[in-house]
Amino acid sequence: MSVLFEEGTLSSPTTRRAPRRVTRRRSETRHRLLTAAYDVFAEEGFGRASVERICDRAGFTRGAFYSNFASLDELFLAIWEQRSAAMLDDLRAALDGIAADGVGDLRDAIRRLEQAVPLDEAWFRISAEFTAHALRTPALRTAMADREEAIVAALVPTVVAALAGLGRDVADPVALGRAIVAVHDGTAIQVLMEPLDSRIRRARTDLLGHVVLAYSAPATTTPPTTTEG
Repeated sequence: MSVLFEEGTLSSPTTRRAPRRVTRRRSETRHRLLTAAYDVFAEEGFGRASVERICDRAGFTRGAFYSNFASLDELFLAIWEQRSAAMLDDLRAALDGIAADGVGDLRDAIRRLEQAVPLDEAWFRISAEFTAHALRTPALRTAMADREEAIVAALVPTVVAALAGLGRDVADPVALGRAIVAVHDGTAIQVLMEPLDSRIRRARTDLLGHVVLAYSAPATTTPPTTTEG
């Protein structure tokens, strides 16, 4: 469901704009605004960014901005949705590769998944600032919580299928998904603060492995083996 915001406040259903037909030109305009906003947020911080600054970076007028987004809040959520979709695509591709290669070691599989979703310092700064902003805005907080749940729901089936290929069952997939997201987010700051410390990255991999083992168990039936032919 699309959620619209006006100056930090969730708009009511009666104030939401009617959906517009997405033309190629409109799609390109929206893409340029999203790209410009990401750069401005990363350079100046979400709290210091302005519609005018983003429009200048994208080469558009305020009218172009407001024909696509109701506010900076809505624009950020669009960036988040875009990045989340790309992350899930990368994870699925990595898991497909693991399945195709027949990787049977959990730690190796986790390393490959970490490589598929590298930490982005700029995005961490942006999202951390926006999260602080959302915590002061009840309606925005609810919207972000809903989107976090959507990410977990999209992530879980892929992870459960990968673990099944490694001979493990998951009794509570949602709990596992939330735990993985919590570890990923919670250790990100440690890795970003000391990016050259390989011990921190190893500890992060170990922690993810412990979480996966804690929320899964050996399968009651042996997964089918594939034969080359």
